[in-house]
Amino acid sequence: MMIENLDPILDEHPFLQGMEKNYLQLITDCAMNVRFDAGELIFREGEEADQFYLIRQGRVALEVFIPQRGSNPILTLGTGDALGWSWLIPPHKWRFDARASETTRAFAVDGKCLRGKCDEDPSLGYDFLKRVVEIIVERLHATRLQLLDVYGARE
Repeated sequence: MMIENLDPILDEHPFLQGMEKNYLQLITDCAMNVRFDAGELIFREGEEADQFYLIRQGRVALEVFIPQRGSNPILTLGTGDALGWSWLIPPHKWRFDARASETTRAFAVDGKCLRGKCDEDPSLGYDFLKRVVEIIVERLHATRLQLLDVYGARE
């Protein structure tokens, strides 16, 4: 059995581009390849957030559960996106559901492993936090645009 070194593949992912090589190795130590079939639930709101995902190929819907209506998609992520930031921010619980919209390949990064490495090396932690905050800002902006679309068009 041949084990593939994930360093060069991870280095190509947009979320990690420009990261120092020694940090990339630390992340590789916590990562593995995963695959989700279309319709497969990746994580559920309220469960422990112990991983995050770097999508290599495919699409994932972030969903929110609304009583009497069921699961409703609020955002779709695709190739090159990062999925999940709850692993980094206490209480480390997912705030949404995530479901593969189609067959999806990703890197799963063990959040506990990476949090430990970030605690040991504050520079790595700061680098990661900046990258995650950028995702949060993008998602808040997308939510704002959705709200404007839904509520702003009233006459």
